[in-house]
Amino acid sequence: MPVTVLLVDDEPLVRAGLRAVLGAQSDIEVVGEAADGAAVIPLVRSLRPDVVAMDVRMPLLDGIEATRAVLRTVPDPPKILVITTFEDDEYVYEALRAGADGFLLKRSRPEEIVHAVRLVAAGDSLLFPASVRQLAARYGAGRADAEPLAKARLTEREAEVLRLMARGLTNAEIAAGLVVGAETVKSHVSAVLAKLGARDRTQAVIAAYESGFVAPR
Repeated sequence: MPVTVLLVDDEPLVRAGLRAVLGAQSDIEVVGEAADGAAVIPLVRSLRPDVVAMDVRMPLLDGIEATRAVLRTVPDPPKILVITTFEDDEYVYEALRAGADGFLLKRSRPEEIVHAVRLVAAGDSLLFPASVRQLAARYGAGRADAEPLAKARLTEREAEVLRLMARGLTNAEIAAGLVVGAETVKSHVSAVLAKLGARDRTQAVIAAYESGFVAPR
């Protein structure tokens, strides 16, 4: 089954470009488009996309609020990939904190766009980990809160897995580094997410940075 994608951007040329790039892939299908975040929820409910590629800045409802709305109101919500012009934009960090699974620069090369959609859909790695670290260093320092990590009571192995997740390693790479099976790592990752109350590894990593558990620099 192909990865299905909903495109949400107020610029028709951006939507057309993304549709052309993603539609050329045999394993990706663009199932719909919208020009503003206000249209996202009904489209997500009717089309059930795997991934929503959504502009972070839109006139009526921006990508941050649209992300919050989708995750709050849609059962089994899709992965959300926010699209931005600038990678150091505070809006991007707020979207990630709101529950977005990653971000994509509008100037990205076609192969990078395709890779981002596939990676977010798979959910077993962190997209652009170095950029997430930079965002956390710039915008997360003032929000430092150690309580989520303290309450999580991670085991020593789970803590080690979280640190490797923050570096952007895939489950397979973590398994190779720890010399354990991939299923064992998958179980550890699931436990980390559950204990932190995180939707996915992106939110878990942000919590790790903001708590001081992992240093963003």
